[in-house]
Amino acid sequence: MSENKDVQAVKALSQHIGEIKAEISKVIVGQEEIVDQLLISLFARGHCLLVGVPGLAKTLLINTVSKVLDLSFNRVQFTPDLMPSDITGTEIIEDNRTTGNKQFRFVKGPIFANIVLADEINRTPPKTQAALLEAMQEHAVTAAGETHVLEEPFFVLATQNPIEQEGTYPLPEAQLDRFMFNLWLDYPSYADEVAIVKATTSESTSTLRPLLNAEQIIGYQDLVRRVPVADNVVEYAVKLVHATRPGVNKTDAQVVKEFLSYGAGPRASQYLILGAKTRAAMQGRFSPDIEDVKAVAGPVLRHRIVTNFNAEAENVTPAVIIDRLLKEIHIS
Repeated sequence: MSENKDVQAVKALSQHIGEIKAEISKVIVGQEEIVDQLLISLFARGHCLLVGVPGLAKTLLINTVSKVLDLSFNRVQFTPDLMPSDITGTEIIEDNRTTGNKQFRFVKGPIFANIVLADEINRTPPKTQAALLEAMQEHAVTAAGETHVLEEPFFVLATQNPIEQEGTYPLPEAQLDRFMFNLWLDYPSYADEVAIVKATTSESTSTLRPLLNAEQIIGYQDLVRRVPVADNVVEYAVKLVHATRPGVNKTDAQVVKEFLSYGAGPRASQYLILGAKTRAAMQGRFSPDIEDVKAVAGPVLRHRIVTNFNAEAENVTPAVIIDRLLKEIHIS
């Protein structure tokens, strides 16, 4: 009976996803793949790192998603002088009007929202980055010995500008690993850019309808965890991640031997399966297949593998290495 309910819920999720994408497309032209991956990450309870040059409507995209899903949204512009308390919140002293005594009160920071956009996360020092990443992991903030739980669903999107690296603090590999997906936003196509310019330089504005609420989203996040996965799909995901680790396997792929210093950890295998399950459910299928794992392999792995000097010299990117592994790795 429970399984039958879940099958119906998967169909309902698929229908909602179609409506959500249609609503988002009223404001966002193109970027269908990025919208798909954002929604996968959200329903899988992951977080996203968005990399793209300025002016590609990253903030508009996230704001639009929050409106369509009826979730609270805060944007934090990361700067070199930003302090951890500027994100998490701070204790202030105030007078208690009843007793006349002074007391501490915690004032919540911008992290207390369903969707948080951390703009240019690599512009702020490691101490402030760590405060955000800790909240991402724990879904809670600790201040003056007291724990304040963040409201669910909780979804962080951090952006990085790939061009300006001067005066930045790149995220270490251990912190990059906290992000489920690393999404690369590219320039729009010629036709899309024409449509964008027409839409944004006229008086017309689109009114967005909220299509889901927090409670429904949490229900769908729980549903994704219950989606069954065949053993061969799990084995393929783990085999793919194992193949990225140089020196671990006797039969290392040539591309790994030549161009990788370090491979992905177990969290990559977990996110490959979670991403595959979510993608299948969003498409109305009750179990993922190997194609679903392949579809999320790029965003899951590209920030978890570390290339060496040979790769830099020959301009071999993580994306190229992942594409080659996807062609070479098979489950017998």
